[in-house]
Amino acid sequence: MIPNTTLALAAEFVHFTNKNIFLTGKAGTGKTTFLHNLKKTLHKRMAIVAPTGVAAINAGGVTIHSFFQLPFGPHIPGSFLSAQQYQKFSREKINLIKSLDLLVIDEISMVRADMLDGIDEVLRRYKDREKPFGGVQLLMIGDLHQLSPVIKDEEWSMLKEHYDTIFFFSSHALQKSDPVRIELTHIYRQSDDRFIDLLNHIRENRLDADTLAYLNQRYLPDFVPADDEGYITLTTHNSTAQEINHTKLKTLPGEPEYFEAKTDGDFPEYSYPTNYDLSLKTGAQVMFVKNDSSRDKLFYNGKIGFVSRIDSGTIYVKCKGEYAEIPVKPEEWTNVKYVLNQETKEIDEQVIGSFTQFPLKLAWAITIHKSQGLTFEKAIIDAKLSFAHGQVYVALSRCKSYEGMVLRSPIGERSVITDGAISVYTKEVSKNQPDSQRLESEKISFQQSLIYELFDFSALHRNLFQLDRVLSGNTGILDAETIRVSKQLLEISQTSIQTVAQKFRSQLSQLFLSGGLPEENSDAQVRIQKASAYFLEKTDLLTSLATEMNLDTDNQAVRKLILEAFENFQKSVFLKHETLITAKENFNTAQYLRVKANADIEFKLKVKTSQKAPTTTGKGLLHNDLYKTIKEWRDQVADQKNVPVYIVMPQKAIKELTEKLPSTPAELESIKGIGKTKVRQYGSQVLDMINTYCEENGIERQQTVIAPVKKAKPDTKAVSLEMFREGVPLEKIAEDRGLSVSTIESHLHHYIAIDELDIRELYPAEKVSQITDFFTTGRSISLSEAKTALGDDFSYSEIRGVLLHLRKGQD
Repeated sequence: MIPNTTLALAAEFVHFTNKNIFLTGKAGTGKTTFLHNLKKTLHKRMAIVAPTGVAAINAGGVTIHSFFQLPFGPHIPGSFLSAQQYQKFSREKINLIKSLDLLVIDEISMVRADMLDGIDEVLRRYKDREKPFGGVQLLMIGDLHQLSPVIKDEEWSMLKEHYDTIFFFSSHALQKSDPVRIELTHIYRQSDDRFIDLLNHIRENRLDADTLAYLNQRYLPDFVPADDEGYITLTTHNSTAQEINHTKLKTLPGEPEYFEAKTDGDFPEYSYPTNYDLSLKTGAQVMFVKNDSSRDKLFYNGKIGFVSRIDSGTIYVKCKGEYAEIPVKPEEWTNVKYVLNQETKEIDEQVIGSFTQFPLKLAWAITIHKSQGLTFEKAIIDAKLSFAHGQVYVALSRCKSYEGMVLRSPIGERSVITDGAISVYTKEVSKNQPDSQRLESEKISFQQSLIYELFDFSALHRNLFQLDRVLSGNTGILDAETIRVSKQLLEISQTSIQTVAQKFRSQLSQLFLSGGLPEENSDAQVRIQKASAYFLEKTDLLTSLATEMNLDTDNQAVRKLILEAFENFQKSVFLKHETLITAKENFNTAQYLRVKANADIEFKLKVKTSQKAPTTTGKGLLHNDLYKTIKEWRDQVADQKNVPVYIVMPQKAIKELTEKLPSTPAELESIKGIGKTKVRQYGSQVLDMINTYCEENGIERQQTVIAPVKKAKPDTKAVSLEMFREGVPLEKIAEDRGLSVSTIESHLHHYIAIDELDIRELYPAEKVSQITDFFTTGRSISLSEAKTALGDDFSYSEIRGVLLHLRKGQD
């Protein structure tokens, strides 16, 4: 950590609170260094964004527009992010946003208030709707006295009804969050106290006559530096800078050499750190546009020198006051995007493009805008055409010393453009600096808020209430047991969770009165652990009971409502379950935040409900496995015929089948919703599934008497055997007796089992042999597995008959 108490305080606020932070300070106070150190030490998952492409590349992040996919132009609060625009977000981007703990916005001075509210709206949608920025912590870095937002007159005319100023601090969401404002005061770039004082006067709009006179002593109208002195001209307009560079390069002898950059993947042109086509000559003044990535650290971003020679693909640069040449090779810049690592749940930087070029650009002149963040030993300031707030201050503060600065034209009072709103806001920042006591208070408040959140079950109860409301409104198409379970869940939620949680939160309030960090309060930890164990048991009970509900229905509109309501319930239970588990052992802020973020992502990855019923269907039924078998068959037939599932067989009919277990076509026809046509189409298959299930589970069924019996009937199985031995085909026996073929086969299976009928009399010897080979593998195999493996050439009845034959030999 940098040995600076204010920087250390800022780091503590970032690491151990959830307060939004505006980190500001004069040019050269270490804001950029702070960000680089933060990336190395922070355990929170963060993303870095900036308003421009070059600023984003320099900060190691991405642009605000690309990360949040905000539309360009003015953003009217609450109206500009339509549902259609939200749909552009990929599942990957949504999961990334959901996992975010900290959002760093660099160069915040250039971010407009409406853009910050746009960020708020996106984060609220995918994180916490009730909190500014969705509960994501913001770290905003920048100096308001430097470059300001760009806005056209017609855009401001639309926004001024909604905002006091265009600056970021007028954001509605930010004002609701009461950010901590920390100003860095120790200047590392300059050491001359009088020059520092001059810069402060300009920055704070205190440019009196004496200060202006002292500044204009550096106006040297006839100043022409020697070519090897390394002066760079800072100008307000890009065209002026290009003209100076082009003219200077032409005056050098010889032909220029051209160096073409290489790009790979996605690296937009507006983010290029130097020219794609770089034109240089020996003697050209150049500026390094990147820090030396090698161990030697021979150059840094903003260092000035001149090309001493170009040889064999290497450009040699000589800097004033240094003896040795610097050999320069092409360097690579990367364009990154943030992705969520599904295994570690960490936010990773993924390189999506690169730009490779010599880290140099012609540097007789550059624009003031592009000089932001750089430091120069010697500079000529051409600010007579200054047109924007902060331009003069940015230009002057790039210089390391008063002596190294030369003015191309005198600076007048009107050249220093300072917005009054900026001055007022920065004065407030200076007066309201947080101290260690404020830090401790925010740490305590943050930990307490997380513990209250842990034992807040209101969202869970709301989701259960909504589920019960949907189910109770559709009793005509859902079974009574499902409605009963729903009421039971609601009762448990109210009496055993909500009521108890409200009392416990009151107890927590009393515990917290003693002050101090809850993590370090042993009494609080014991109570939290016990409460977590209690509520974990109750939430597990809810999950267990919910699996007993049969939520399936053929009504697609109702099905969609149930799916949404049940998924919301599942999600709230899952999140509570995961966070309660971690608190059951010991409440730790960092661990709690990590588990909470991970659980939200894991639930989305785990639950795939777009085309499926939201829970295991039929668990509350007497014959659940049969229900699922028939339903799966019904859904498959409907898919093959491309018709709605209820056309093949209504849901209620399937439920009644599992209750009555019909064994004859007549009994099947008596099921409401089936009828003669469906019996002809599907009767044999349905009865076969029911017969198989009953035999596998040893279920004895009494045949339903469809018509009055006038006289005692002989043994039905014996009649079937007698007709079979007389040579009557199975189909004819079934037709004459009003039974299904599979039922006749089951009659004959009885005699196979007691060794009164040979299996080969009923089925071809070749089929018997193939089925026998399958069942003699030495492992336990069910009828369903056998049917799937043997294929459509073999019926359930054939497989069942051979299995009875084999079992008979084992008795």
